[in-house]
Amino acid sequence: MLITIGATVAGLTLIIKGADWLVRGATNFARHLRVSELTIGLTVVAFGTSLPELVVNVFSSMNGANDLAIGNILGSNISNIFLIIAIAAIIAPLHVHTSTVWKELPLSLLAACVLLVMVNDHIIDDFSVAQLSRTDGITFLGFFLIFLWYTFGMQKVEDEHESEQQNIFISLGLILLGVIMLTGGGKLTVYGAMLFTKTLGISQAFVGLTVLAIGTSLPELATSINAAMKQKADIAVGNIIGSNIFNIFWILGISATIKPLIFEPALNIDLLTMILATIVLFLTVHTGHIHRRLLFWKQKEGHVIDRKEGILMLFLYAGYLAYVGWRG
Repeated sequence: MLITIGATVAGLTLIIKGADWLVRGATNFARHLRVSELTIGLTVVAFGTSLPELVVNVFSSMNGANDLAIGNILGSNISNIFLIIAIAAIIAPLHVHTSTVWKELPLSLLAACVLLVMVNDHIIDDFSVAQLSRTDGITFLGFFLIFLWYTFGMQKVEDEHESEQQNIFISLGLILLGVIMLTGGGKLTVYGAMLFTKTLGISQAFVGLTVLAIGTSLPELATSINAAMKQKADIAVGNIIGSNIFNIFWILGISATIKPLIFEPALNIDLLTMILATIVLFLTVHTGHIHRRLLFWKQKEGHVIDRKEGILMLFLYAGYLAYVGWRG
């Protein structure tokens, strides 16, 4: 049991630190290229903070741990909204960029809905087994390339912000060290998680939805809290929305391309919860805007997620965890 816990904790520690170094290096490298803050949040930071999920999923897929791989993504996306955005909003109200409200958020919802359709081919097409096939994975990667094209095109219209930059060689060194630590940490984490399921006799889906989902979401949590404290809502929210899109289109795309992922129909509840979380975030942004108009009798620019809404999201996440724990 101690070996199981030790391997999992050591693996997650390597992943989180490796992701931190990679994000720092990649962010500074992007600033050398004069990329906007919102674009960095939606792509570079989201890419780096999604690496733990990618590493865990790639090794899970290679080891045939389908429920671990899919549960990790569903659980991460749910915790990204109901836990991480909630905590960031409690620290400081998040003023959300207009393009995020009308473009990136709907795209995140589209990604979740497309996943719902693709993993339920046993219902739609009456197939004997529900799975994400290699064709589905390649389709997801196609969507991902379109998303990258869109976000990098944004830097042409976004205002640039001058910021402190590290030496470009230091940035590249951090990126290299981050990748090495992520690789080693990923192997340890999946090894520990699989031992965990065998030792305690619990399902891979449960471990993926809880332990791994929260563990691999720690980089998003640290990034969003830091951004909220610095009043950089574009990075705080853009990081989460970008990460959720990356998790589906990029990580599941790569995982399914490596090896088709069998989908257990029981995970539809968690998939629907992920879609609900995205809808709640979308409605929360607009509801906050309406509340401010009613209270102050004038329209304010932008959309805000305030502290009360953050607390509500935390209660929703606690309810979801209670359900997953009851389900086992």
